[in-house]
Amino acid sequence: MVKDRGTFDFGFFLTVMILLSFGLVMVFSASSYSALNDYNDSYYVIKRQLIWALLGLFVMFFMAGFDYRKLAYLSVPFLLISIVLLVAVLIVGTEVNGARRWLGIGGLSFQPSEVAKLAVIIYFSNSLAKKKDKVKKFFTGFVPYLLILGVIALLVIKEPHLSGAVVIVLVGLMLLFAAGAKIFHFVLMAIPAVAGLVVAVMMEPYRMRRIVSFLNPWEYKMKEGWQIIQSLYAIGSGGLFGLGLGRSRQKLLYIPEAQNDFIFSILCEELGFVGAATVIILFIILIWRGIKIAINAGDTFGSLLATGIISLIAIQVLINIAVVTSSMPVTGMPLPFFSAGGSSLVFIMMGMGIVLNISRYSKGRG
Repeated sequence: MVKDRGTFDFGFFLTVMILLSFGLVMVFSASSYSALNDYNDSYYVIKRQLIWALLGLFVMFFMAGFDYRKLAYLSVPFLLISIVLLVAVLIVGTEVNGARRWLGIGGLSFQPSEVAKLAVIIYFSNSLAKKKDKVKKFFTGFVPYLLILGVIALLVIKEPHLSGAVVIVLVGLMLLFAAGAKIFHFVLMAIPAVAGLVVAVMMEPYRMRRIVSFLNPWEYKMKEGWQIIQSLYAIGSGGLFGLGLGRSRQKLLYIPEAQNDFIFSILCEELGFVGAATVIILFIILIWRGIKIAINAGDTFGSLLATGIISLIAIQVLINIAVVTSSMPVTGMPLPFFSAGGSSLVFIMMGMGIVLNISRYSKGRG
C-alpha cells in the first residue's frame, strides 16, 4: 500500500470543474424560460442549482482530503442506512407524479437511491477487496452479492424508479467483474435477470407504453412519443454549430422540464454537433483519467472504489445520451453534472472527491 499522501490528479480535477461549469451554464440556458413562466423568475432554477453546486464543491474538497481507506470501516453502516432510507421513502416519501423518490428533511430533499448508489460501491469494494479469489465461487462468493443487489433493486423499483435500479445493479455487476468473478456466473444469471426486467416492465403500464412509443414515437406523437420527438427536433435543428447559446426553441415548453433529463438535447440544439462532441470528449477524458487512477490505486479497495464510481458516471452518461437520441426507451436518467437536481449533483461531487483522494495515494504519482 502507498502510505505517503501526495497531490491529487489535476487532470481529473480540471475535467470535473469544466464539466460542472459547463453544466451550470446549460442549466441556466435550458431553464430560464420555463422558470420565468412558472415562477416569474428566470433565475429560479439556476440559483438553486448554484447552491447545490457550492455544497457539492465543499463535499468534493472534503472527501479529497478524507483518507478513502477509512471508508472501509463505514461500508456496512452506510449500506444499512441506505436500505433504511429506501424503506422510509416508500412510507413517508414525497410523492411527485405518482412516484415516491424523495425524502424531505427540513427544507431540503434528497433521493435515497443516490445514497444507495454510493453505499453499494463502497460496501462491494471493501468486501470484494477482502474476499479476493472467493468471489469466483458461485454460491458462497457470487450469489450473496446478487442477493444484496436484488434487495436494493426491488426497493428502488417500488418507488417506482426502474432506471435507478438498473444503474445500481449494473454498477454492482461491474465491480464483481473487476474483482474477478467468473464470466460463466454472469451468463448463468443473465436469463433470470432479463426475465426479471421484463416482469418489472410489464408490471407498470406506463413502462409498456414507453417501450411501444419508442418503437414508433410518431404514432404516439401527442402522448408518450411527444418528449422524444421534441428531443430529436432539437438535436436535428442544432446542425454543426447550433443555434447559439440561449436560442433553443424546444426549451420554450416543448420539452417538459428541459433542464432535467433532456438537457443534452437542448445542448445539441444550442451548441450543435461541436458542442455535443466537446461534452462527450470531456466525459471520455474523465472516465479515462478515472480508470487510470483505479489502475494505479495504492490498494485493491481503492482500485475497486474508483472503478465503481467511474462506472456509475459512465453508465448514467450512456443511458442519458441513448434516451435523448432515441437509441433506447425513455427513462428518468439525469446527465451527470448537467441535469438540474441537488442530491444527484452533491453525491456525484462526493464520488469525485473520493476518486481524487484515491489518486493522492496512487502508485503512479508523478
